[in-house]
Amino acid sequence: MRRRHVRACAELEQVLFARDSPWPPAAFHSELDLGGHYLVAVDGSVRDGDEHVLGYAGLAIMGKRGDYETSLHTIAVRPEHQGTGLGKALLRAVLAKADELAAPVLLEVRTDNDSAIGLYEQHGFQRLGVRKGYYQPSGADAYTMRRDAITGERREDGH
Repeated sequence: MRRRHVRACAELEQVLFARDSPWPPAAFHSELDLGGHYLVAVDGSVRDGDEHVLGYAGLAIMGKRGDYETSLHTIAVRPEHQGTGLGKALLRAVLAKADELAAPVLLEVRTDNDSAIGLYEQHGFQRLGVRKGYYQPSGADAYTMRRDAITGERREDGH
């Protein structure tokens, strides 16, 4: 993700997360300033001087070498592109960064978002608990989920 993508990502937030405090442009800028691993998927065309953003994903990275922890802060796909595998590709791309760092990944997901929960479980995430009223202003609950760090040794032996 580059700063030129922020406006489009913030607009997509408004479409997808209007009930739950969508991120404004400042939130994306802040995450980029902090050095997170943020990716966008674009269709390659330019509209009104901007690339057309189809989706995005962001991984916050905390800690220091040898002791990193990551958090999937956001992932979103335009409604007309959901179900095409784009969300899975974005998730795999940010998880690859976590694997490169041998870092566990944490996330929160709405308890009623069955498709996202299924995707996360397919990629090794386990539910840790429920955060009541996590999403505001809707008051929706969230599962906290975790995927353990995948180290080189685990990848080699298939576990």
